[in-house]
Amino acid sequence: MSMYTSSVPVAIHFLGNLSKILEKGQAFCEEKKIEPTVLTSARLAPDMFTLARQVQIACDVAKGCGARLSDTEAPKHEDTETTFEELQARIQKTIAFLETLSADSIDGTEAKDIQIKAGPYELQFTGADFLNKWALPNLYFHITTTYSILRHNGVEVGKMDYLG
Repeated sequence: MSMYTSSVPVAIHFLGNLSKILEKGQAFCEEKKIEPTVLTSARLAPDMFTLARQVQIACDVAKGCGARLSDTEAPKHEDTETTFEELQARIQKTIAFLETLSADSIDGTEAKDIQIKAGPYELQFTGADFLNKWALPNLYFHITTTYSILRHNGVEVGKMDYLG
């Protein structure tokens, strides 16, 4: 397996699944006549981020991973999305960016030095460790949390929705 096949196609796949999960959330709101921001502003615990922020971070992790590995500038997003439609647009913009990245720009980056800032911390990784111990786990975490917020609020999503 290459760094490219372990990163970009995986991120695109799971962002696509995230999009489908959000579609179910939006349909649930329409069916139950619930204001959609009830779900997009929902959180699992008072000190956790909202569903909208979980989606924003999932997109940021995916585009940041691809950008760092390929030495490409990641597109900037303003983090102002509050509706399902806006979140879907964010996902599609992120996928479109990832689709511009080539295997040639990412393969061979296993030993590349990657530095990131996470809150007050400066973290250093090799490319392989960044992908496998930071980027992918974070992507999965924020997508899983989005799934869990929807499920907790009654949206009928299951494991196959998450896995695709």
